[in-house]
Amino acid sequence: MTTKVLLICGTGASSGFMAANARKAVKKEGLDFEIKAKSESEIGDYLNEIDVLLVAPHLKYMLDEVREEAEAAEVKVAVIPQKVYGALDGKGLVNEVKQLLEN
Repeated sequence: MTTKVLLICGTGASSGFMAANARKAVKKEGLDFEIKAKSESEIGDYLNEIDVLLVAPHLKYMLDEVREEAEAAEVKVAVIPQKVYGALDGKGLVNEVKQLLEN
């Protein structure tokens, strides 16, 4: 079964670059992940379609509000570490997702 991951940032631009790098890492590792990026205003449109929601570090202030909605939809939520996000580290992001899924 495909694990569906949504990355969110302010406008979806920087998370789009992050998602592209993560998709390359997923392909290299042979994982069954589908990774998309959207703006924070679109979260509600996707909550019922995803398994994991990753929030850009600069939107960390939204985490409590987002977590409440996500948990109601049985979606795991985390903030992307600044080190991973700042470097657009696709492999690091994939590792974050794998860790979330294990817990």
